[in-house]
Amino acid sequence: MYQKILVPLDGSKLAECALPHVKNLVKVGVVGEVTLLNVVTVHIPGHGELYPGPIDINAIRENLFMESRKYLADVESRLASEGIKVRMELLEGNRPADTISDYAQKNGVDMIVIAIHGYTGLKKLMLGSVALEVLHDSHVPVLLIRPESCRG
Repeated sequence: MYQKILVPLDGSKLAECALPHVKNLVKVGVVGEVTLLNVVTVHIPGHGELYPGPIDINAIRENLFMESRKYLADVESRLASEGIKVRMELLEGNRPADTISDYAQKNGVDMIVIAIHGYTGLKKLMLGSVALEVLHDSHVPVLLIRPESCRG
């Protein structure tokens, strides 16, 4: 049994493709607790038309965390309404894959469930993949969910 699983979400529908699989794992008794994780990356915008004056990085950070918290709370509520024991975590990091792997290792996570874009060849090489980096760097099992599993 996987007592604690980690589900990294970035706010995209693709990332949420992992959720039906997580629900099934909980339903059959393979999973005890689900942690939803969103890694917030704070980018400092360039000066230009949108930001002609000084930049308030703390306001940008606060806004990003507020949006992330709101998103995760919605997903948490949906899962909890189905009787799933779920919690949420928000972390700041410039390299999401490293942040995800580090969190899993430091918090006794038994498995990471993450959706993958399914890119191949040159597209995969050019765009990279947080999921593949997590798979490569993680010290715990990683279940990759392909996007085809979301199409019905």
